[in-house]
Amino acid sequence: MPDDQKRPDPRPARATRTKLVHDGIRRSQYGEVSEAMFLTQGFVYDTAEQAEARFLKAGEDEFIYARYGNPTVRMFEDRIAALEGAEDAFATASGMAAVNGALCSMLQAGDHVVSARALFGSCLYILEEVLTRYGVQVTFVDGTDLDQWRAAVRAGTKAVFLEAISNPTLEVIDIAAVSEIAHAHGAMVLVDNVFATPILQRSLDLGADALIYSATKHIDGQGRVLGGVILGTVEFIRKTVEPYMKHTGGSMSPFNAWVLLKGLETMDLRVRAQAATAQQLAAALAGHPALERVIFPGLPDHPQHLLATRQMEGGGTVLSIDVAGGRDAAFRVLNALEIFTISNNLGDAKSIVTHPATTTHQRLPDETKAALGITPGLIRISCGLEDPNDLLADLRDALDLI
Repeated sequence: MPDDQKRPDPRPARATRTKLVHDGIRRSQYGEVSEAMFLTQGFVYDTAEQAEARFLKAGEDEFIYARYGNPTVRMFEDRIAALEGAEDAFATASGMAAVNGALCSMLQAGDHVVSARALFGSCLYILEEVLTRYGVQVTFVDGTDLDQWRAAVRAGTKAVFLEAISNPTLEVIDIAAVSEIAHAHGAMVLVDNVFATPILQRSLDLGADALIYSATKHIDGQGRVLGGVILGTVEFIRKTVEPYMKHTGGSMSPFNAWVLLKGLETMDLRVRAQAATAQQLAAALAGHPALERVIFPGLPDHPQHLLATRQMEGGGTVLSIDVAGGRDAAFRVLNALEIFTISNNLGDAKSIVTHPATTTHQRLPDETKAALGITPGLIRISCGLEDPNDLLADLRDALDLI
C-alpha cells in the first residue's frame, strides 16, 4: 500500500460492538468464518521433547489439556478481556465457579475479607460457610454505607467483595469510593458485575481489581449453557487463579465457550434493548395501587439513583416489585402472567420472573431476609427481548387480580 494510503497509526480504539464480533478470533488453517469448536480433552505432541517443553512452559497458542486451556475457550477469554479492557481472563464452568475460584485462590487461613451483606444466596454460602470453615475471617457490611466500609477494612484486610448491583433488591454500590478505601489498606477489590453487565458499567475503570461474571446470564443471554469468567491482571489470573482452577477442575467446556462467543456477538444490542424495556416497565408501574414499591436504579426515587446515573449507562435489565399482600398475592401475580416465564435465571432473551424469598434466597433466615429487604411480596423481573408494551400489559393484567 502506498505511504499516502496507509491508515493513521495508532488507529482509534475499536468500539464495543466491533470488539464483540471480532476480538480474540483464532482461525485454523481452514480459514473458517465462525469460530472453530475444538471439542477435545487433550492435545498431541510430535516428540517427547516437545511434550516436555510444553509442560515446562506452554506458549501463547500451545495447549496441554482442556482443564488447563483450550483454543475455543481462549478465544472467549480474549474477547471478554478485550471488552472490559482487562489484561487477562480465566473462563470457568459456571458463575459460582468463578466466585469460588477468585476468592479461594487468593485467600488462606487468617486472611480477612470484607463483603457487602446483600448478595446472591450461593455467594453468601461461599463467604459464610466455605471460607470461614478454612479460617478466613469475613466481615459483612451494608454495601451502600461507606462509613461501614471504612470501619471494617483494616490493615491486613486481603480483599473486599461486592455485587455492583445487589440481587434482588438492586442496591447500587459506589465502586470508586469502596476501591479507594480498600486500596488505602492494600486490599484487593473483587466485583461481581453481573447485574451491571459489561455493557452498562466499566467497573475496572472505577477502581475494581478483578471482575467476576456468570456468563450464564447476559453473555449467553439465551438460556443455553452455564459459564463464568474471572478478569484481572495477568499476574492475578495466571499466577493465582489459573493454578487453583486447573487443579480443582472448574474450567469451562469448549462447547460452552463456543456458545458464549456467539452470545457475545449480540450482547450489546440485547442488553441495551433489555435496559430500555426495564426503564419503561419501572416507570409505568411506579405508583401502581397493587404495589408497595418498585425498585429500579433508573427511577429517581431509588436511593442510589444519582450514583447509578454516574456509574452506569442506564439502570440495568432487572427491576423488582413488592406486591401488596405478601407471598400469596405475589404467587397470584406470578401464576397469572402469560408472557413472563417463572424461572431463576436472568439476562435472558425471554422475560423471567422470580420469587426470591422462596427460591434463590430461600435458605436465609427470615430476619436476614427482612434486613436485606427481601419481603414475602418481592418479585424480581428480568426483562427480555419481547415487545415492552406486551410485557407491560401482561403485568398490569396480573396485578389487576390483587
